[in-house]
Amino acid sequence: MSVDTPEDLEGLRRAGRAVSAALREVSRRVRPGVTTAELDAVAARVFAGHGARSAPALAYGFPGTICISVDDEAVHGIPGPRRLRAGELVKVDVTAELDGFYADAAVSVPVGAVPPRVGRLAAAAQAALRRGLRAARAGAPLNAIGGAVEDEARRRRCTVLHELTGHGIGRAIHEEPSVPNVYVASLDEPLAEGTVITIEPILSLGRGDVRSGDDGWTILTADGATSAHAEHTLVISAGEPLVLTASG
Repeated sequence: MSVDTPEDLEGLRRAGRAVSAALREVSRRVRPGVTTAELDAVAARVFAGHGARSAPALAYGFPGTICISVDDEAVHGIPGPRRLRAGELVKVDVTAELDGFYADAAVSVPVGAVPPRVGRLAAAAQAALRRGLRAARAGAPLNAIGGAVEDEARRRRCTVLHELTGHGIGRAIHEEPSVPNVYVASLDEPLAEGTVITIEPILSLGRGDVRSGDDGWTILTADGATSAHAEHTLVISAGEPLVLTASG
């Protein structure tokens, strides 16, 4: 969507605050022994307090409030009885709907002490997100975002899971345009001020291929490598983008 009125912006901000609050509260409770269903219940309580609803459940019938993916699960993991173990990397992906507006964000959270390579992978995803945000300016080509993300991933010796992309958002969970995490030469249309998108680097230490899980929802790395995910929802502006899902 494009932000056309102050009411649009305030609606998006409220959805973003619900996402940020849920992400913060769930991340605080990640520890060995907790189940992903228990973490999902935390998100549900936060959403209820904000008057928000789970966007994946609303739009697609997803069987949970948020997506929680562990290690080689890249995205769309279903919360359930799985107990987290020290050394794992958990991707917490939160998307909310509030009064017809949508926002989406994700973070990768280590469970206790993790191997150094896993910590570096999580840091790389965050760094790639920051690079993507710096490239997101009105008038810049859309492919500048993917180019920046891909460059940072390569610099840190990580691989982009290229089939998984960011996207437009605002009045629906997924809107145009697609926002790849790699440079695509044909995507050279300029970003328009007021456009609402997500940027979400999804990286691994293996190859860049993914596969669908048996549950029909979870997307995993094809080679079993651990993956990391970082994401924000933002509004394009002439200067720095307005990040709607930032903490604080």
